[in-house]
Amino acid sequence: AMVFQNYALYPHMTVYDNMAYGLRNRRVPKPEIEERVRRAADILGLGELLQRKPRELSGGQRQRVAMGRAIVRDPQVFLFDEPLSNLDAKLRVQMRHEIRQLQARLGTTGIYVTHDQVEAMTLGDRLVVMNAGRIEQVGAPLEVYERPASLFVAGFIGSPPMNCVPARLGEDAASVVLDGVRLPLAAPLDAAPGAPVVAGFRPEHLEPAAEGALTLAVDWVEILGADTIAHGRIAGDARICVRLPGGTTVAEGDRLPLTVPPGRLHVFEPEEGRRITEKA
Repeated sequence: AMVFQNYALYPHMTVYDNMAYGLRNRRVPKPEIEERVRRAADILGLGELLQRKPRELSGGQRQRVAMGRAIVRDPQVFLFDEPLSNLDAKLRVQMRHEIRQLQARLGTTGIYVTHDQVEAMTLGDRLVVMNAGRIEQVGAPLEVYERPASLFVAGFIGSPPMNCVPARLGEDAASVVLDGVRLPLAAPLDAAPGAPVVAGFRPEHLEPAAEGALTLAVDWVEILGADTIAHGRIAGDARICVRLPGGTTVAEGDRLPLTVPPGRLHVFEPEEGRRITEKA
């Protein structure tokens, strides 16, 4: 059963009739239609809305009706195709919770298509990250976040996305040289020492450091309350950002010395963009 971005409800039918329409077309007995519709309505909190028309419903209620129409089919698999795209930000949060609860209650496999990495991370048991029709990575949400398989995945998962800047491997392939600073890796990599690479590190994983580490020349500050995001340049024209605790005093023109813990440093091939793995 499929649920789309467009609710595709019949405007002249009640909620009950919209949910029952497909079953009637398949000549399902009336008592069974009644039982399925009532059960789906109870699951989705639509019991008091069954006699209303779509124009009398909010966007979230209409999306629940669309999901109810899918539930009554008792499918083996749900396909959700960007079902929350038409909702405002607050309602999307609520509906993410409701979809997750629904899937857990029904125990039915769901394939959820989205361009929103927050929806993917919060709703998925396993993620399939695709780029131009090609699968870039398959894995659990935290696995994809912690060990992105490519530059595309690194830039897609995470908000703000991972900082990715040109660098080169150290002479022992156990460090990365960036902006004249040697950053140690957790383990030697399976690559030629001195090779050009792309170093990746997440804004939330950068840590304050003594002088001589990476220096961020701040040119833009986002104050978000719980967090402060400082943007700027290192290594000439390479732009990065760092996530700082809310209330951190930082201003345009400041110079912040930063470093990356070894376990938080990712290294990618500059040509193909694939992750460079550790030596066996």
